[in-house]
Amino acid sequence: MNTVTITAHDFKFTAPRRVPAGLTRFRFINEGGTLHHAQLLRFSGNHTVKEFIAALKPNSPPPTWASEVGGPNAVGPKSETAVIQSLEPGNYAILCFVDTPDHVPHIMKGMYQDLTVTRSGANSSALPEGDISLSLVDYNFNWSEPLTAGSHRVTVTTDAAQPHELTVLRLNPGKNANDVMGWLEKMDGPPPAKAIGGVAALVKGRPVSVGLVFTPADYVFICFVPDAKDGKPHFMHGMVQTVTVK
Repeated sequence: MNTVTITAHDFKFTAPRRVPAGLTRFRFINEGGTLHHAQLLRFSGNHTVKEFIAALKPNSPPPTWASEVGGPNAVGPKSETAVIQSLEPGNYAILCFVDTPDHVPHIMKGMYQDLTVTRSGANSSALPEGDISLSLVDYNFNWSEPLTAGSHRVTVTTDAAQPHELTVLRLNPGKNANDVMGWLEKMDGPPPAKAIGGVAALVKGRPVSVGLVFTPADYVFICFVPDAKDGKPHFMHGMVQTVTVK
């Protein structure tokens, strides 16, 4: 298995620009002062990330030649997370779509870079077996079993025609999902929850393995992906789930 480290800053990535194909562990370190994630996109043909930026429209799906293929989801400042997934040779990009109080997403502040996945040095290792499976559908999170405190390896798949993501938030005591939604509107003051990772937007047929540590607390799982039909984020279609872990 290959290991690739992606370090996030405000507002850029430090990461390799060429990596071998095959099973890859993406270690994501947030050295910035705000939330960041590392969304991976795969481009067909010879398209580039600059072409993607030029074609991007607010609250709309990406161009048809760009596919969301996972990556480590958001963690807070001075935190890290990791995912394991298989990469095919081709043209990719690493991007951060996290919003800001002035509603200018990090990608529009220059937080993106190209990534080339090469055939040279490719490996054929299999995805590690998880103890929990999560199926992302329209518009729900379907866990294979109830979540318990401790360390878990979760195999995440999208089982829908459009992509979905897993954003994991550990609620602060006394806070709930409505507090999170209210904070996201203005991003003013301390957040009511801590982002602890997950899997960035993912199309069907590309399983991703993520390690998550659940301490006893209330958690919120959210999907922010714009809907393919109306452009509204999936949480506005009800893709928000609160779970108490004991």
